[in-house]
Amino acid sequence: MIIQSDYSPPAWLKNCHVQTVVGTWIKRNSNIPVHRQRVELADDDFLEIDWLNHPTKDAQPTLLLLHGLEGSIESSYIQGLLKHYATTDWRVGVMHFRGCSGVPNRKLRSYHSGDTADLHYVLNQLKHEGPLFVAGFSLGGNVLLKYLGEQGADCIIDAAIAVSVPFDLDAAAKRLDKGLSKCYRWYLIRELKRKTRMKMVQFPDYEWISDEALAQIKSFVDFDHLLTAPVNGFASGKAYYDECSCGQFLAHIKKPTLVIHAKDDPFMTPDAIPTSESLSDCVTLELSDNGGHMGFLRQNRSGGLDRYLDDRIPAWFEERAALLLAHL
Repeated sequence: MIIQSDYSPPAWLKNCHVQTVVGTWIKRNSNIPVHRQRVELADDDFLEIDWLNHPTKDAQPTLLLLHGLEGSIESSYIQGLLKHYATTDWRVGVMHFRGCSGVPNRKLRSYHSGDTADLHYVLNQLKHEGPLFVAGFSLGGNVLLKYLGEQGADCIIDAAIAVSVPFDLDAAAKRLDKGLSKCYRWYLIRELKRKTRMKMVQFPDYEWISDEALAQIKSFVDFDHLLTAPVNGFASGKAYYDECSCGQFLAHIKKPTLVIHAKDDPFMTPDAIPTSESLSDCVTLELSDNGGHMGFLRQNRSGGLDRYLDDRIPAWFEERAALLLAHL
């Protein structure tokens, strides 16, 4: 099902690039106290989860948050939600993908848009008595939707939300080669190159591309073909995109799922947005005309800025939690 979002920004916030860029600045560095858990993975690598709150009741909900490409607990969209949940007794964790918690991971591989194995491992390690929810953002949303589709009715997640996901990785990569979207590409590629150079030092025996070739990479298409794909066992960048794009998994999702997306998202094109026919009966796609990529900014009563997501996500999960807890 596709529905029209209630989100509507003031006129001066309707530009998608204003939404996207300004959205990265608000609600950062809130210094909300968390405690870090290191999860040892089956392949002798690790990832880390930052936990907010200790639930006072065994049946309280658990919410796991999955950040976007090169994101972390410091990402502004994560911080806004933590600020909300800090005043509740929900158990909320930010799962950092491998190498994203500020500590390099041990293995050659790190993470990518289709890496559902680590999420599966973490979910099955969690001890929880109450409802289990997951929210994913951008890359994290792609991972989440792919996982939900792979697991189908066997998925242990009770309900999920995905925001600003790249439904088609190939289309998203090419969209970032156009117009002002090149600025986002430049920033993200720069960060990925920085981590790649660290891996080159950590694993000198791997057959890396040359320093000159790495320096010349300007697009995600090239980066994913020359680095993401071979490091993670894909035959090519195209194979990686074809196998990991979440759009093809939406029809197989069997748990209540809300997908929040803006038609003007500068990380992709409107023609990548799924049709109602490609969604399972469990998926609701909430579309807004504006919002950019992970923006959805609005002006609050005090004249400052906050996110529509900081209300919409908790409200939707609270509805699902009430239904589930009523049957415990």
